[in-house]
Amino acid sequence: MPATTPRRWRSGSEPATARSDLKLRYLLSLTFTPLFALATAAFAYWAANAPAFGAPSRGTLTGFAVACGILTLFAVVDLVIVVRRRRTEL
Repeated sequence: MPATTPRRWRSGSEPATARSDLKLRYLLSLTFTPLFALATAAFAYWAANAPAFGAPSRGTLTGFAVACGILTLFAVVDLVIVVRRRRTEL
């Protein structure tokens, strides 16, 4: 099996000059922002209407709602960053 040579030689500064796939990040952020927002609303609604001693408990459902809310926030921030970078780089 012959050894292949890389297309570009490594410069040694990859962490400083690394580039991410902005199209993929844009697609993923655009897909998961409404998905996580919908999951946040669904878990919050479920937690609000759950019986006091039911299974799953209100605390568990509230925890899921908070986790989905944090993921929604993360996806929105990433979407804003990607849109800003795409405007300046492309």
